[in-house]
Amino acid sequence: MTNKPDRRQMKSAARLYAVQALFQMESTGQTAEAIETEFETHRFGAVYEGVEMTDGNAKFFHQLIDNAVNYQAEIDQLTDRALVAKWPIGRIDPTLRALFRAAGAEMSHGATPPKVVIVEYVDVAKAFFPDGKEPAFVNAVLDHMAREAKPAAFQ
Repeated sequence: MTNKPDRRQMKSAARLYAVQALFQMESTGQTAEAIETEFETHRFGAVYEGVEMTDGNAKFFHQLIDNAVNYQAEIDQLTDRALVAKWPIGRIDPTLRALFRAAGAEMSHGATPPKVVIVEYVDVAKAFFPDGKEPAFVNAVLDHMAREAKPAAFQ
């Protein structure tokens, strides 16, 4: 018998699913609506190789995807300013690009404190890149983005 996830776990799961969904949208060309339906129907709480995935907060997941899509140009510009000039967002790993878009959507158009957004998405980076340098890179880029998007949170 499994324990029902709490609200925080469900929001964390929604963030992970949002990164996966944004990656899938970019790589397959599927619409946000099609991807959102697929994830909510087939991924939230699914069992893979005997492991049950955490149920995601569907409302929060939809909000992240919708904001990432609707404000993508703004978020990509914010991300570009946080990256080294020779590495614009179009040149970075597609998983990281999806992560920055989801995090940027939450940071710029959500109510979550920026420091929480940073911690949450560094954890997402650790899930995708458990042995790499990417989590530290994500931390640095998101810190820069947060200081630009919500400077009052750092005063």
